[in-house]
Amino acid sequence: MTADIWIPFRAEDVEGPPEGLAHRFWDGGEYPADPADCAFYVVPYMKGMEVALRPLPAMKSVRVVQTLSAGVDHVTPGLGGLPSGVRLCNARGVHEASTSELALTLILASLRGIPGFVDGRRQEEWRSGFYPALADRTVMIVGYGSIGAAIEDRLAPFECARVIRVARSARTTERGAVHAFTELPALLPQADVVVVSTPLTEQTKGLADAEFLARMKDGALFVNVARGAVADTAALLAELESGRLTAALDVTDPEPLPAGHPLWHAPGVLISPHVGGSTSAFLPRAKRLIAGQLTRFAAGEELANVVLTTG
Repeated sequence: MTADIWIPFRAEDVEGPPEGLAHRFWDGGEYPADPADCAFYVVPYMKGMEVALRPLPAMKSVRVVQTLSAGVDHVTPGLGGLPSGVRLCNARGVHEASTSELALTLILASLRGIPGFVDGRRQEEWRSGFYPALADRTVMIVGYGSIGAAIEDRLAPFECARVIRVARSARTTERGAVHAFTELPALLPQADVVVVSTPLTEQTKGLADAEFLARMKDGALFVNVARGAVADTAALLAELESGRLTAALDVTDPEPLPAGHPLWHAPGVLISPHVGGSTSAFLPRAKRLIAGQLTRFAAGEELANVVLTTG
Protein backbone atom coordinates (compact mmCIF):
# COMPACT_ATOMS: atom_id res chain seq x y z
CA MET A 1 0.00 0.00 0.00
CA THR A 2 1.27 3.49 -0.87
CA ALA A 3 1.34 6.09 1.92
CA ASP A 4 0.90 9.81 1.31
CA ILE A 5 3.58 12.32 2.25
CA TRP A 6 2.57 15.97 2.44
CA ILE A 7 5.41 18.30 1.43
CA PRO A 8 5.40 22.09 0.86
CA PHE A 9 7.63 21.67 -2.23
CA ARG A 10 6.37 20.66 -5.65
CA ALA A 11 7.41 17.27 -7.00
CA GLU A 12 9.65 18.80 -9.68
CA ASP A 13 11.55 20.75 -7.01
CA VAL A 14 12.58 17.77 -4.87
CA GLU A 15 13.91 14.28 -5.33
CA GLY A 16 11.22 11.71 -5.98
CA PRO A 17 10.07 10.02 -2.78
CA PRO A 18 11.22 6.48 -2.04
CA GLU A 19 9.08 3.61 -3.32
CA GLY A 20 5.84 3.23 -1.42
CA LEU A 21 5.42 6.95 -0.70
CA ALA A 22 3.20 9.25 -2.75
CA HIS A 23 4.14 12.94 -2.95
CA ARG A 24 1.35 15.40 -2.16
CA PHE A 25 2.16 19.10 -2.46
CA TRP A 26 0.60 21.17 0.31
CA ASP A 27 1.64 24.67 1.27
CA GLY A 28 -1.42 25.79 3.22
CA GLY A 29 -4.14 25.91 0.56
CA GLU A 30 -6.72 23.30 -0.34
CA TYR A 31 -5.90 19.81 0.81
CA PRO A 32 -4.27 17.74 -1.96
CA ALA A 33 -5.80 14.50 -0.65
CA ASP A 34 -7.50 13.07 2.41
CA PRO A 35 -5.41 14.02 5.48
CA ALA A 36 -6.35 10.68 7.02
CA ASP A 37 -4.05 8.97 4.49
CA CYS A 38 -1.01 11.11 5.30
CA ALA A 39 1.85 9.20 6.93
CA PHE A 40 4.57 11.87 6.82
CA TYR A 41 3.63 15.53 7.24
CA VAL A 42 6.15 18.28 6.46
CA VAL A 43 4.79 21.48 7.99
CA PRO A 44 4.71 24.47 5.60
CA TYR A 45 7.44 26.96 6.38
CA MET A 46 6.61 30.43 7.72
CA LYS A 47 2.86 29.97 7.25
CA GLY A 48 1.95 30.41 10.90
CA MET A 49 0.37 28.23 13.55
CA GLU A 50 -3.11 28.17 12.01
CA VAL A 51 -1.82 26.56 8.81
CA ALA A 52 0.55 24.22 10.66
CA LEU A 53 -2.21 22.85 12.87
CA ARG A 54 -5.12 22.81 10.41
CA PRO A 55 -4.78 19.25 9.02
CA LEU A 56 -3.48 17.57 12.19
CA PRO A 57 -6.85 16.59 13.73
CA ALA A 58 -7.69 14.60 10.59
CA MET A 59 -4.27 12.94 10.26
CA LYS A 60 -5.20 9.64 11.88
CA SER A 61 -2.45 7.68 10.08
CA VAL A 62 0.41 10.13 10.47
CA ARG A 63 3.66 8.70 11.83
CA VAL A 64 6.00 11.69 11.43
CA VAL A 65 5.51 15.45 11.72
CA GLN A 66 8.55 17.28 10.35
CA THR A 67 9.01 21.02 10.79
CA LEU A 68 11.22 23.15 8.57
CA SER A 69 12.05 25.42 11.49
CA ALA A 70 14.37 24.92 14.43
CA GLY A 71 11.51 25.67 16.82
CA VAL A 72 8.43 23.47 17.12
CA ASP A 73 6.25 25.70 19.32
CA HIS A 74 3.85 26.34 16.41
CA VAL A 75 3.11 22.61 16.13
CA THR A 76 3.13 21.21 19.67
CA PRO A 77 -0.38 22.52 20.55
CA GLY A 78 -1.82 20.15 17.94
CA LEU A 79 -0.06 16.96 18.99
CA GLY A 80 -2.49 15.96 21.73
CA GLY A 81 -5.01 14.47 19.34
CA LEU A 82 -2.53 12.42 17.33
CA PRO A 83 -2.03 8.66 17.68
CA SER A 84 0.69 7.47 20.04
CA GLY A 85 4.14 6.92 18.60
CA VAL A 86 4.12 9.91 16.22
CA ARG A 87 7.59 11.42 16.00
CA LEU A 88 8.01 15.19 15.89
CA CYS A 89 11.23 16.24 14.17
CA ASN A 90 12.73 19.70 13.82
CA ALA A 91 15.02 21.22 11.19
CA ARG A 92 18.32 21.00 13.04
CA GLY A 93 21.05 21.54 10.46
CA VAL A 94 19.00 23.82 8.21
CA HIS A 95 19.08 27.21 9.94
CA GLU A 96 22.33 27.33 11.92
CA ALA A 97 24.38 29.19 9.31
CA SER A 98 21.74 31.78 8.42
CA THR A 99 20.57 32.49 11.97
CA SER A 100 24.08 32.79 13.34
CA GLU A 101 25.01 35.11 10.45
CA LEU A 102 22.14 37.38 11.38
CA ALA A 103 22.98 37.25 15.08
CA LEU A 104 26.49 38.45 14.30
CA THR A 105 25.14 41.09 11.91
CA LEU A 106 22.79 42.45 14.57
CA ILE A 107 25.57 42.53 17.17
CA LEU A 108 28.04 44.36 14.93
CA ALA A 109 25.48 46.76 13.48
CA SER A 110 24.22 47.69 16.94
CA LEU A 111 27.61 48.11 18.56
CA ARG A 112 29.17 50.04 15.70
CA GLY A 113 26.23 52.42 15.32
CA ILE A 114 25.15 51.40 11.81
CA PRO A 115 21.45 52.38 12.28
CA GLY A 116 22.60 55.85 13.31
CA PHE A 117 24.81 56.12 10.25
CA VAL A 118 21.89 55.18 7.98
CA ASP A 119 19.77 57.84 9.67
CA GLY A 120 22.65 60.29 9.42
CA ARG A 121 22.85 59.76 5.67
CA ARG A 122 19.16 60.58 5.37
CA GLN A 123 19.70 63.73 7.44
CA GLU A 124 23.01 64.54 5.68
CA GLU A 125 24.81 64.44 9.05
CA TRP A 126 28.40 63.23 9.52
CA ARG A 127 28.12 61.28 12.78
CA SER A 128 31.76 60.56 13.58
CA GLY A 129 33.04 59.58 17.01
CA PHE A 130 33.98 56.55 19.08
CA TYR A 131 31.71 53.50 19.05
CA PRO A 132 31.79 50.21 20.95
CA ALA A 133 33.69 47.30 19.40
CA LEU A 134 33.00 43.59 19.67
CA ALA A 135 36.67 42.98 20.38
CA ASP A 136 37.44 42.49 24.08
CA ARG A 137 33.76 42.12 24.96
CA THR A 138 32.15 39.28 26.90
CA VAL A 139 29.30 37.65 24.99
CA MET A 140 26.72 35.38 26.61
CA ILE A 141 24.78 32.89 24.48
CA VAL A 142 21.55 31.82 26.20
CA GLY A 143 20.32 28.67 24.49
CA TYR A 144 23.51 26.85 23.62
CA GLY A 145 22.26 24.29 21.12
CA SER A 146 23.30 23.91 17.50
CA ILE A 147 22.42 27.53 16.66
CA GLY A 148 24.16 28.81 19.79
CA ALA A 149 27.28 26.85 18.87
CA ALA A 150 27.13 28.26 15.33
CA ILE A 151 26.97 31.77 16.79
CA GLU A 152 30.12 31.05 18.78
CA ASP A 153 31.78 29.78 15.59
CA ARG A 154 31.21 33.16 13.99
CA LEU A 155 32.33 35.10 17.05
CA ALA A 156 35.72 33.34 17.01
CA PRO A 157 37.56 35.77 14.66
CA PHE A 158 36.37 38.87 16.54
CA GLU A 159 38.67 38.58 19.56
CA CYS A 160 35.96 38.52 22.19
CA ALA A 161 37.29 38.48 25.71
CA ARG A 162 35.04 35.57 26.68
CA VAL A 163 31.99 33.58 25.59
CA ILE A 164 29.61 32.44 28.33
CA ARG A 165 27.45 29.48 27.29
CA VAL A 166 24.07 28.87 28.94
CA ALA A 167 21.53 26.10 28.32
CA ARG A 168 18.69 24.32 30.07
CA SER A 169 21.13 22.04 31.88
CA ALA A 170 24.85 22.22 32.59
CA ARG A 171 27.33 20.18 30.58
CA THR A 172 30.89 20.30 29.28
CA THR A 173 31.83 20.70 25.62
CA GLU A 174 35.14 20.78 23.78
CA ARG A 175 34.99 24.55 24.04
CA GLY A 176 34.36 24.57 27.76
CA ALA A 177 31.56 24.69 30.29
CA VAL A 178 27.91 25.21 29.46
CA HIS A 179 26.09 26.69 32.44
CA ALA A 180 22.50 25.95 33.46
CA PHE A 181 19.68 28.51 33.34
CA THR A 182 19.71 28.48 37.14
CA GLU A 183 23.11 30.21 37.03
CA LEU A 184 21.84 33.18 35.00
CA PRO A 185 21.44 35.57 37.96
CA ALA A 186 25.16 35.35 38.72
CA LEU A 187 26.30 35.28 35.09
CA LEU A 188 24.24 38.08 33.51
CA PRO A 189 26.13 40.97 35.14
CA GLN A 190 29.33 39.71 33.49
CA ALA A 191 28.16 40.02 29.87
CA ASP A 192 28.43 43.00 27.54
CA VAL A 193 26.27 41.27 24.92
CA VAL A 194 23.52 38.74 25.71
CA VAL A 195 22.29 36.69 22.74
CA VAL A 196 19.14 34.61 23.20
CA SER A 197 18.84 31.64 20.83
CA THR A 198 16.78 29.22 22.89
CA PRO A 199 13.65 27.38 21.71
CA LEU A 200 10.32 28.66 23.01
CA THR A 201 9.08 26.26 25.68
CA GLU A 202 7.14 26.57 28.92
CA GLN A 203 10.50 26.96 30.65
CA THR A 204 11.80 29.69 28.36
CA LYS A 205 8.62 31.72 27.81
CA GLY A 206 9.28 35.09 29.45
CA LEU A 207 12.81 33.99 30.41
CA ALA A 208 14.16 37.47 29.68
CA ASP A 209 11.83 39.16 32.16
CA ALA A 210 12.30 42.31 34.23
CA GLU A 211 14.59 40.53 36.72
CA PHE A 212 16.71 39.01 33.92
CA LEU A 213 17.11 42.37 32.17
CA ALA A 214 17.78 44.23 35.43
CA ARG A 215 20.75 41.94 36.09
CA MET A 216 22.37 42.86 32.79
CA LYS A 217 25.13 45.43 33.17
CA ASP A 218 24.54 49.07 32.29
CA GLY A 219 25.06 49.66 28.57
CA ALA A 220 24.76 45.98 27.63
CA LEU A 221 23.22 44.84 24.33
CA PHE A 222 20.31 42.34 24.35
CA VAL A 223 19.97 40.31 21.12
CA ASN A 224 17.00 38.02 20.45
CA VAL A 225 17.13 35.58 17.51
CA ALA A 226 14.94 32.99 19.29
CA ARG A 227 11.22 33.74 19.65
CA GLY A 228 9.62 37.01 20.67
CA ALA A 229 7.84 35.50 23.67
CA VAL A 230 11.16 34.50 25.25
CA ALA A 231 11.43 38.17 26.25
CA ASP A 232 8.98 40.27 28.26
CA THR A 233 8.23 43.11 25.84
CA ALA A 234 7.05 45.55 28.51
CA ALA A 235 10.14 44.96 30.64
CA LEU A 236 12.41 45.34 27.62
CA LEU A 237 10.68 48.57 26.61
CA ALA A 238 11.23 49.98 30.09
CA GLU A 239 14.97 49.27 29.89
CA LEU A 240 15.25 50.72 26.39
CA GLU A 241 13.32 53.87 27.25
CA SER A 242 15.51 54.42 30.29
CA GLY A 243 18.58 54.22 28.04
CA ARG A 244 20.21 51.62 30.29
CA LEU A 245 20.18 48.82 27.69
CA THR A 246 20.16 48.57 23.92
CA ALA A 247 18.61 45.75 21.88
CA ALA A 248 18.71 44.04 18.50
CA LEU A 249 15.62 41.95 17.78
CA ASP A 250 14.88 39.58 14.94
CA VAL A 251 11.75 38.45 16.77
CA THR A 252 9.16 40.36 18.77
CA ASP A 253 6.06 39.79 20.86
CA PRO A 254 3.62 40.52 19.25
CA GLU A 255 4.75 39.46 15.80
CA PRO A 256 4.54 40.83 13.20
CA LEU A 257 5.09 44.02 15.14
CA PRO A 258 2.03 46.19 14.39
CA ALA A 259 2.22 49.78 13.25
CA GLY A 260 2.25 52.19 16.16
CA HIS A 261 3.80 49.71 18.60
CA PRO A 262 6.20 51.51 20.97
CA LEU A 263 9.06 49.13 20.12
CA TRP A 264 9.28 50.72 16.67
CA HIS A 265 10.21 54.03 18.25
CA ALA A 266 12.12 52.92 21.34
CA PRO A 267 15.65 54.35 21.61
CA GLY A 268 18.60 52.05 21.05
CA VAL A 269 16.75 49.22 19.31
CA LEU A 270 17.43 47.60 15.93
CA ILE A 271 14.62 45.42 14.54
CA SER A 272 14.72 42.90 11.71
CA PRO A 273 11.48 41.15 10.60
CA HIS A 274 12.15 37.54 11.71
CA VAL A 275 14.50 36.73 8.84
CA GLY A 276 17.06 34.64 10.73
CA GLY A 277 16.39 31.51 8.70
CA SER A 278 14.78 32.78 5.50
CA THR A 279 17.82 33.11 3.26
CA SER A 280 19.20 31.52 0.09
CA ALA A 281 20.70 28.80 2.29
CA PHE A 282 17.28 27.54 3.38
CA LEU A 283 15.92 25.71 0.36
CA PRO A 284 18.85 23.41 -0.52
CA ARG A 285 19.37 22.48 3.13
CA ALA A 286 15.66 21.89 3.70
CA LYS A 287 15.47 19.67 0.63
CA ARG A 288 18.46 17.62 1.79
CA LEU A 289 16.87 17.21 5.22
CA ILE A 290 13.54 16.03 3.79
CA ALA A 291 15.19 13.64 1.32
CA GLY A 292 17.23 12.07 4.10
CA GLN A 293 14.27 11.79 6.44
CA LEU A 294 12.05 10.18 3.80
CA THR A 295 14.77 7.69 2.92
CA ARG A 296 15.13 6.73 6.56
CA PHE A 297 11.36 6.60 7.05
CA ALA A 298 10.81 4.33 4.03
CA ALA A 299 13.61 2.01 5.19
CA GLY A 300 12.24 1.82 8.73
CA GLU A 301 15.40 3.43 10.09
CA GLU A 302 15.74 5.84 13.01
CA LEU A 303 14.91 9.42 12.02
CA ALA A 304 17.13 12.43 12.66
CA ASN A 305 16.15 15.39 14.82
CA VAL A 306 13.42 13.67 16.84
CA VAL A 307 12.25 16.21 19.43
CA LEU A 308 9.51 14.12 21.02
CA THR A 309 7.29 11.10 20.45
CA THR A 310 3.59 11.20 21.26
CA GLY A 311 2.50 8.82 23.99
